[in-house]
Amino acid sequence: MPEPDERLSLVFSALADPTRRDIVARLASGDATVNELAEPYDVSVQAVSKHIRVLQDAGLVSRSRDAQRRPCHLEAEVFDLMTKWIERYRRAAEDRFRRLDAVLERMAARDGEPVADPRTKEDAS
Repeated sequence: MPEPDERLSLVFSALADPTRRDIVARLASGDATVNELAEPYDVSVQAVSKHIRVLQDAGLVSRSRDAQRRPCHLEAEVFDLMTKWIERYRRAAEDRFRRLDAVLERMAARDGEPVADPRTKEDAS
């Protein structure tokens, strides 16, 4: 199993392709075979199969056997890894905005001007 940073790179690389993102979105609503996934695309089943392989290598998709059927299944725990990574940077960005808001409020108070919160102010245009 790859290290978390390497796995995250594989996931984001796999999701960089719009066809693979669409496949993931479609699998979010339920399992499907490669043939079912290939239906809406103007490419061969083999091309879609290659996309599935990239998603499998990234850990986003797994395949199982159900009698004659080999459905693809979305692996949700990989999204937990992505969510934790994104959340860490979202919190850091929010902290920076809070500090900026505090600086702007102090500057406005020093100048005697009221400062409206730009995140709650409605667009005048």
